[in-house]
Amino acid sequence: MRIVVLGAGRVGAAIARDLAAETEIDVRLVDRDEARLAWAEAHWGLSGDRADFSLPSTVARSIADADLVVSAVPGFLGQRTLRSVIETGKNIVDIAFFPEDPFSLDDLARSRNVTAIVDCGVAPGLSNLLVGHAVRPLDTVARVAIYVGGLPADPKPPYEYRAVFSPIDVIEEYTRPARLVTEGRITVKPALSDVEPLTIEGVGDLEAFNTDGLRTLMKTISCPEMVEKTLRYPGHADRIRLLRDTGFFSGEPIDIDGTEVRPIDVTTQLLFPLWQIGDDEDDVTVLRVLVEGWRGGKPTRTAYDLVDRRDRRTGVTSMARTTGYTAAMAVRLLAADMVDEKGILAPEMLASDPARVTFMLDGLLKRGIDVRETVSEAESL
Repeated sequence: MRIVVLGAGRVGAAIARDLAAETEIDVRLVDRDEARLAWAEAHWGLSGDRADFSLPSTVARSIADADLVVSAVPGFLGQRTLRSVIETGKNIVDIAFFPEDPFSLDDLARSRNVTAIVDCGVAPGLSNLLVGHAVRPLDTVARVAIYVGGLPADPKPPYEYRAVFSPIDVIEEYTRPARLVTEGRITVKPALSDVEPLTIEGVGDLEAFNTDGLRTLMKTISCPEMVEKTLRYPGHADRIRLLRDTGFFSGEPIDIDGTEVRPIDVTTQLLFPLWQIGDDEDDVTVLRVLVEGWRGGKPTRTAYDLVDRRDRRTGVTSMARTTGYTAAMAVRLLAADMVDEKGILAPEMLASDPARVTFMLDGLLKRGIDVRETVSEAESL
């Protein structure tokens, strides 16, 4: 099987490396950045081609000989890249976090007889799979809450943060309004709002705030209360909110001595070097998924907890591991003919077959990613 991975960043390269370990899989990376491709070849022996995904024709040429495609492009390229792949009739696993509704491409995917597993990272992705698995045996679902964060293991001021995925996607996360489900209705709140404290064993005190991460769950899961929150070290939300609310993330040009400048361009030039994670720095990924409801007349609470750290042996960051290996296991699901549905599939839809959940979680565990499940009686619903 020949697999083409579009995007050779930290996550895309980790996906390619993991898949290339299978003798029956031939993997090729494609990226516009020659330095990324050279690094992946020098360190992990991965072959690659240079291409710019901004043109649909370029995407089509890059995947012409692929049996299956993985999209690990930045969010702003996500939807158009997914559309281009679907139009070629190739099955795809997609981790690009783009703002558009992925189900808008469902009719196209079905017409091309394509299976497209979207939002297949850690969150959305693994989090959705776990929600789908937890709600399946429930008679009624009452509440879903997802908490997730990629963090530096050794936080340093002033932001106590390192961007463990595309930094521009991080800023998008801080500016895009967050959609929640409250009393059965979709409501919208500003990102970075409703800050609450959370303590994670082995990590310490964190804060959680609203972000727009529920995505497909709002359509696929019937539940009156759903929220997704991002985790950071305490005080981070206040600092970022100050930048956002004073215009530093604005894309509207301003005049400075006769020169038009976009504030976001200046901000990224200043922030991104501060947020760049070093090759010798450890990161930690925290995921907590809570699902409450009734089963057999009894209030039930299912909790999933994951704390994962950078693999020092390989140098793969925790965020690349948890995101990339989730996608890699979805690729293996397709390769093993365990998914026969066509169209756009969100990860929670894969959970309709418990064997697929077991397959995914067992594969992650073999890679050192241990999701702990706790089922208990809910205190009050």
